[in-house]
Amino acid sequence: MPEVIIVKDQDEAGELYARCVADLIKGKPDAVLGLATGSSPLAAYRHLAAMVKAEDIDVSKVRGFALDEYIGLPLTHPESYHSTIHRTVVEPLGLDPEKVHVPGDVLDGAPLEDGERIAHAGPAYDAAIEAAGGIDVQILGIGTDGHVGFNEPGSSLASGTRVKTLAEQTRVDNARFFDDDINQVPTHCITQGIGTILKARHLVLLAFGEGKAEAVEETCEGGVSAFCPASALQLHPHATIIVDEAAASRLRHKDYYKYAFEHKPALAGPSDQRPDRHIDMRSRTGAHDGWVPRLGDPSSHGAVIIAPRITYKEVGQYDSITRTDRRAGD
Repeated sequence: MPEVIIVKDQDEAGELYARCVADLIKGKPDAVLGLATGSSPLAAYRHLAAMVKAEDIDVSKVRGFALDEYIGLPLTHPESYHSTIHRTVVEPLGLDPEKVHVPGDVLDGAPLEDGERIAHAGPAYDAAIEAAGGIDVQILGIGTDGHVGFNEPGSSLASGTRVKTLAEQTRVDNARFFDDDINQVPTHCITQGIGTILKARHLVLLAFGEGKAEAVEETCEGGVSAFCPASALQLHPHATIIVDEAAASRLRHKDYYKYAFEHKPALAGPSDQRPDRHIDMRSRTGAHDGWVPRLGDPSSHGAVIIAPRITYKEVGQYDSITRTDRRAGD
């Protein structure tokens, strides 16, 4: 199952995400980031922008792919996800806008009636992600009904990027971005499918507030079902769910999640103490000898741990980590 990390607030969650991604970019300058809109990722983006500036991280080669876009809104509309991603991610981080994409880039407000253009947009977007080498870290929010991206309840867990009809609850939730007027919220969208999302090498889902508690419970501790699309994260080899106490309030095993994170094996040490290597999953607990735990579940069958100077070996979806400098007794 996913690693569940319970934090005090959005800032603490944002720091965890930002450290993870900043270290990734340092080790892989052309990293591919999966980007989400909504309110949940905003603190994460702010902390990442601060780290990029403070640590003078070169982001000129970083690429990005957003989860979704409304159908019918021109790219210049202030609430289009093209505009939102540029306002909240591209500009603060200093990314190259030509390297950051949303599913609706090729549509630019095309109406549903423009069927041929819309029909080809989804497969073309999936092909572009694949051509970029796949997404390294995908940030996700979650809706009150368990949707991720715009994959509403009932969405296929094997789906690719395609056009979807928005649920009324999603339109109600998003009306806050449209002057609280649901009539301004589009009825359709183009979104990465659950199948596309699951191809990312690391998934990081953020959820805050009591309103997300039921969805978080179903995602983490319910059965895998198309009627809670986020529950598909249980199938991923490296998924991290970061929630505050309110969003975690219905989790039956939250005490264990806290204990597991506090006693996470220390797997990554300072780069001046350890050469580049793949990392075995060892049973040591606690941070000691200057070693620090990293975001990601080290017990999840070889999930990738993102840390400085780690060399990744792709087997399937980056699901194997082995040492490159194995020593006797390791």
